[in-house]
Amino acid sequence: MKIDRLIGIITILLQKDKVTAPELAERFEVSRRTINRDIEDICKAGIPIVSAQGYGGGFYIESSYKLDKTIFTKEQLQAMLSGLQGIDSVSMSPYAATVAERFSSKNNQIIADNTIIIDLASYYKDSLTEKIELIKNAISDKCIIEFDYYSSKGENRYNIEPYHIVFKWSSWYVFGYCLQKEEFRLFKLNRLWNLTKTDNIYIVKDIPPQTMNFGEFLSERNFALKAIFNESEKFRIIEGYGIDSFKVLDNGQILFELDFTNYDIMLRFILSFGDKVTVLSPKELIDDLRLQSENILKKY
Repeated sequence: MKIDRLIGIITILLQKDKVTAPELAERFEVSRRTINRDIEDICKAGIPIVSAQGYGGGFYIESSYKLDKTIFTKEQLQAMLSGLQGIDSVSMSPYAATVAERFSSKNNQIIADNTIIIDLASYYKDSLTEKIELIKNAISDKCIIEFDYYSSKGENRYNIEPYHIVFKWSSWYVFGYCLQKEEFRLFKLNRLWNLTKTDNIYIVKDIPPQTMNFGEFLSERNFALKAIFNESEKFRIIEGYGIDSFKVLDNGQILFELDFTNYDIMLRFILSFGDKVTVLSPKELIDDLRLQSENILKKY
């Protein structure tokens, strides 16, 4: 149907900077003359499409065009702008302001609802923004990146094919194919330094669906923690894991059980409570705490 084709053309033009008549004709299996008539109809409907002639030419939507905000509710627009403001906190480009301008008219300004404020920045905001911008460009250009990486396993220099920038567990990561390990890996941006975008182009690989379960990258093991916390630490357990994550004992203390996928994270979590927690299991954690306590006593 013609209306389906018109919607399809508009969708393609919104996704691409520029597209040629032969590309559209092949895509919709019609003649170039039909595509030209379709473009005229779209322009008559109020969407300004520019036709650039010559080498590198094609059709594109005029950059100053303001989208019809009636296709979104006020709540949808505000939710979208709130999310974009969060991205703006770690981006060099003001996406929220640009989108708001596209949806606004002279007498009707669209602004984000300040009920929800999202700030994805951190103490490392400046370096984080630079890393995200460089990785975004590398993903767009299909360029390999390299960097120094610091972890509990030591310091290493990695080359990866970047595919996604991920915000999870309150931290930023880059997900990509590691050329050294020959597998898809997740790298934390705050542990990643001396980042450079190389001139080496990579061919996009198919990402196995199971690798997109980012929790699997933390560990292949589960560490079952069982511990008793002082009543004074109840707010911290609730803050981190919710009101139903523990059991209150008769003496008011907190019985907490949770499976951790990363031993170091579990260890640091317990150490942050000082003497206000007693670990019941696992035994390796109890032994580790005892050893660390002895080492601390030797220093003081």
